[in-house]
Amino acid sequence: MKFNAKQITKLALVAAIYVVITLAVAPFSFGRMGGFQVRISEAMTLLPFFWGEPAAIALWLGCMLANYIGGLGVIDIILGSALTLVAGLLTARTRNIYIAGIYPVVINAFGVALILYYTLELPYWLSVFQVAVGQFISVYVIGLLLVRILRRYDFFDKYL
Repeated sequence: MKFNAKQITKLALVAAIYVVITLAVAPFSFGRMGGFQVRISEAMTLLPFFWGEPAAIALWLGCMLANYIGGLGVIDIILGSALTLVAGLLTARTRNIYIAGIYPVVINAFGVALILYYTLELPYWLSVFQVAVGQFISVYVIGLLLVRILRRYDFFDKYL
């Protein structure tokens, strides 16, 4: 995959926005609100549906930086970010926006729960449920609203 300067700028911007949103609402992003992790920036995981694999790579980089600051260590930086990358790549290959949202919800629910189980010794199935609820809110409520707004203003046609 070759990228020109404009595409690299877009990738960097998407990654930076992911980090800024994650850190701006850190208590929600890192599950410090009654155990539920609602990472608002995960609403952006629908971007690969429109922009393809480059958006998945940008989200992976943003997630990696956010997880570095988040404090769960190397396992979260590597594995947590890889979950976002895999979900993004699958989302990029999907033709239905509603099905596209399933990947970040399911992959992160099971994967992040595993990270929480091994790093914080939290109950696995409870964590699956809590992360799934948070991801559902981020992707299907906030994400689809974001997509609707961006479509209304032709953002995808004008800027991507």
